[in-house]
Amino acid sequence: MIFVILLMDRPDTADLRIQVRPEHRAYLAQVSDRMAFAGPLTSEDGKTTLGSLLAIDFQNRADVDAWLKDEPFTKAGVYEKPIIHVFNNMWAQKMGFPPA
Repeated sequence: MIFVILLMDRPDTADLRIQVRPEHRAYLAQVSDRMAFAGPLTSEDGKTTLGSLLAIDFQNRADVDAWLKDEPFTKAGVYEKPIIHVFNNMWAQKMGFPPA
């Protein structure tokens, strides 16, 4: 089932985010075949990162929690407490995807 994970950044972690980003992206790449979408949340200027939104297929919530525990931004202290919910996609995606 797809779980949506909302992860807001802790205050004053922008530099830490930049530093850990390569490790974070490599960790996400390990589940890319199960990823519905993932990306940063930004302020309205489109430049200031506020957090991340991930939608990934996991067997159950325990698997989400185990995966998130080892996620590099989580381990480094970038994120505040995650908000996690099951997501039922009821609409065909047409917008927001990078060009092929």
